[in-house]
Amino acid sequence: MTPAKLFSLIQYPIPHHLLSRLVGGLADCRLPWLKNALIKTFIQQFKVDMEEAIEPDPTAYATFNDFFTRALEEDARPIGEGLASPADGTLSQFGAIEAGQLLQAKDHRFSLMELLGGDGEAARRYLGGSFATIYLSPSDYHRVHMPLGGTLREMVYVPGRLFSVNAATTQHVPNLFARNERLVCHFDTEQGPMVVVLVGAMIVAAIETVWAGQITPLPRGGVQRIRFDTPIRLEKGEEMGRFKLGSTVVMAFAEPVTFADALEPGAKVQMGQSLGCF
Repeated sequence: MTPAKLFSLIQYPIPHHLLSRLVGGLADCRLPWLKNALIKTFIQQFKVDMEEAIEPDPTAYATFNDFFTRALEEDARPIGEGLASPADGTLSQFGAIEAGQLLQAKDHRFSLMELLGGDGEAARRYLGGSFATIYLSPSDYHRVHMPLGGTLREMVYVPGRLFSVNAATTQHVPNLFARNERLVCHFDTEQGPMVVVLVGAMIVAAIETVWAGQITPLPRGGVQRIRFDTPIRLEKGEEMGRFKLGSTVVMAFAEPVTFADALEPGAKVQMGQSLGCF
């Protein structure tokens, strides 16, 4: 058995939510000596470039979470043409949506309908369209921005597990992104319907949006839908949300995307980088 397979298997019995909430409490600790030690150790371990941050002083952040979701200088991430990457990270998979299925990893596909919380009507909008999945590692910038300008129509919270979403787990846990807790954000754009799914993961203490604040964790229950009668408009490149610790963004578009020739699965991308055109 490979180490990656073993790592995936041992996650099944772990109390994902309890572990994540405990880590979340530590990340929100305001004791100066503790939060400063956490931040400085993290910067050293992951070689974080603090010169990109609006606040480059690690000790100026009130908590580890404030540091982790730090804002960058305005010109740190230029916004490219066409479809823009919503985040810094690894472009793990991208391409056509085939028969309602998205590619998770080599030889592994998962259902778009399940990803969207069992909404078959919403999933049908994307038949013949395209998708892209971006994994945010702990060292990446953790604010998520709009890949296209759009108007928010509905937000759907889907409860689930909190498996790790790194490459090893993606390869060995079937339907990973449709298993994990997630926030599904439906937008109308000039290119037709677009959905941006913020997927939770192990030790991700919370997911926030700019329009509703912190969304997860929510009390246990079923799928929760929130529609927006008053339009919420966000332009391309505007912040839409953030992860408190690393996770994944899955995007789907009703119109097919011609992805840039230089892109390949596993490529590192930055927020705002052009991924392709319609």
